[in-house]
Amino acid sequence: MADQAPQYSTAEERAFDVEKAESPEEKVLDDLAIAELAGAQFDDPNLDKENIVAFDDESPYPEVRSAVANTDDPTMPVTTLRTWVIGIAWAILIPGLNQFFFFRFPSVSIGGIVAQLLSFPVGRAAAAWLPNWHIFGIAINPGPFTVKEHVLITIMATVGAGSAYATDIIAVQRVYYNQIYNFSYQWFVVMSTQLIGFSIGGVARRFLVSPPSMIWPANLVNCALFNTLHSQQYAGIGTRGGISRERFFVYGFLASFVWYFFPGYLFQALSYFSWVTWIAPENTKIAGLFGYVHGMGMSVITFDWSQIAYIGSPLATPWWAEANIFAGFVFFFWFLTPVLHYTNTWFGEFMPISSRTSYDNEMKSYNVTRILTADSTFDIEAYHQYSPLFLSIITATLMHAFLYFRKQIWVQARRSLHEQPDIHARLMSKYEQVPEWWYLTIFLSMFTLGIISIEVWPTEMPVWAFVLALLISFTYVIPIGMIQAITNQQVGLNVITELIIGYALPGRPIAMMMFKTWGYITMAQALTFTSDFKLGHYMKVPPKPMFWSQVVATVIAGTVQLGVQAWMFTNIPNMCDPHQKDGFICPSTEVFGTASIIWGVIGPALQFSKGQTYYPLVFFFLIGAVAPVIPWLISKRYPNSIFKYIKPVIFNGTGLIPPATAINYVPWAGVGFIFQYVIRRRHFSWWTKYNYVLSAALDSGVAVSILVIFFCLQFPQNGSIGSTNIATWWGNTVPFVGADNDGTPVRSLAPGERSIAPEISSILHTIEVT
Repeated sequence: MADQAPQYSTAEERAFDVEKAESPEEKVLDDLAIAELAGAQFDDPNLDKENIVAFDDESPYPEVRSAVANTDDPTMPVTTLRTWVIGIAWAILIPGLNQFFFFRFPSVSIGGIVAQLLSFPVGRAAAAWLPNWHIFGIAINPGPFTVKEHVLITIMATVGAGSAYATDIIAVQRVYYNQIYNFSYQWFVVMSTQLIGFSIGGVARRFLVSPPSMIWPANLVNCALFNTLHSQQYAGIGTRGGISRERFFVYGFLASFVWYFFPGYLFQALSYFSWVTWIAPENTKIAGLFGYVHGMGMSVITFDWSQIAYIGSPLATPWWAEANIFAGFVFFFWFLTPVLHYTNTWFGEFMPISSRTSYDNEMKSYNVTRILTADSTFDIEAYHQYSPLFLSIITATLMHAFLYFRKQIWVQARRSLHEQPDIHARLMSKYEQVPEWWYLTIFLSMFTLGIISIEVWPTEMPVWAFVLALLISFTYVIPIGMIQAITNQQVGLNVITELIIGYALPGRPIAMMMFKTWGYITMAQALTFTSDFKLGHYMKVPPKPMFWSQVVATVIAGTVQLGVQAWMFTNIPNMCDPHQKDGFICPSTEVFGTASIIWGVIGPALQFSKGQTYYPLVFFFLIGAVAPVIPWLISKRYPNSIFKYIKPVIFNGTGLIPPATAINYVPWAGVGFIFQYVIRRRHFSWWTKYNYVLSAALDSGVAVSILVIFFCLQFPQNGSIGSTNIATWWGNTVPFVGADNDGTPVRSLAPGERSIAPEISSILHTIEVT
């Protein structure tokens, strides 16, 4: 059929590999042939037409060829007893530890790359030392530890490794609203918010997993590491000489591990290298321009890979996507922000340029307790007497998806897995797929738990709001998933959900948190599961074991996290107090709780409605809807122009600011330009062999080094190790002193002046809160 990849029956009919073509004219492929090879029913910016191959047993994308094996052994063991034992053990240990440290500052997180590395020696040891016995016909040791077992164990270790978002709802209810409900309520909320997004996986896999154009760049780093550890073969690296990938990884890992001790512990100025502010630390204008903590970060230098890769590895994200993000960063943070700030728009000069907190009209941190009644509801009179809220200085996604991906979505809706042109999809089509009714069962059961949790307990959230939240989440899964699969960047829905529920149900903070979680995290979880499915797709792990490993591990991880959290609130004195002696100050709970009051109690009507301080920002929703049309029209007229590379991530570029700053964006874009543009173009064979392995090595070395530093040098003795020597020398103190660290504004209140915006009180009008 027309949608299938071209099949070649003889050597003469078989197309050539253009990487090896000698004459320029040989490198020209018909656009229709390219579309068939890539399965992309849109102008795919990731397609490298200079390095595309026409072999139907290789991926047309050099990124995929360089990291993923194009062969499969269906007889390779996958769901062995040791797979489940090791995987469940990690699903208990890693989420439990992460939840424990989630409430502590400074914190540490055991990420996916650490689980992937640790699982390898554990699996190899099990294969070497376990006896070759059978229990009820099940082999304890079926032979060598396989890459498919490794993938499944890693997915079980990581799918629920991070703190479940809904655990913060429970913590906020306890800390801010004195609501302590039983374990059934907690379990229902966590399971529903974690798993209900998984139900859409049965639909999303057709759009986000099977098509070759959905490359999911972050997964390629994991694939490169899996295949390096297990010495798999690759189609894309050719016969390039040099040291092996295994040795290259070891050298990179050791260098990264050792080096991080300098910017991470011994010489932290190498990480926060705001060298200009060191010259005049108390100069507020220099701090605003060049500082990294509260400024715009125009010092632009860091020697810390964890800072460079904070928003994702620059070696995995395509250069054109990095250029979009960097362009958005430059325009919004380095151009628009200083214009608004230094013209004192929204009284910005009285506040630091970048800050994680909100302020009152005296430039003090906003005291939310002053606008609450005794029963933790909104007191509008107290709000008018106290102060409006001041903040220091999404719709494009749907429009972009309609313009660029509408044909792709329609084709994929009609296409089965067997019809995909990619070698990996054809290899996976041999395995039995997950029945649709499995996903439907997950959805109905988790939907029921959600209804029970909001109806049986006094959450003040109506059922229609629950359904609306799910509709928002499901509507965005495909377009945001496509953008993430192509660009390696996820667009968040948190602001959209906060605005909708804030206007619809003002004065209901618990309902706001739940609406935000079901409306945003359901989508994020769906994409997490889908990304794991793509990883399994690349590594040829059968879909049914993938399904059960994800579901079981998520249930176990969420249950363990709730147990750890309950134990901590019961046994740790002064939990979540800002002065808790062991550092369990709950920074995330503080942010989430403040957000629940800002958006759920005060509500957006008193901030973004007509006549309010931030009303002009509402028009950015309209701008976001219109903006994608302009480059789309230009690219239709000039199909080879730069405008075809402009994507919605240009608006999402500053989405992580704060806590991210220029220290994360500028070096990230610089490294990405060197590796993903310069080296990829000029030294393509080196890039295909080592690029993703280098990314895995740097990520792994930093992750393990962070764990060693934390557990050996920071956590023992409550961080007092080195407190009188290493921690006090100039290289560890200079980044955290002066106007940048203190957030000193350009302008301060004059003597006797009590408000940065005295005229605000004259335009505030009473809005009835129901």
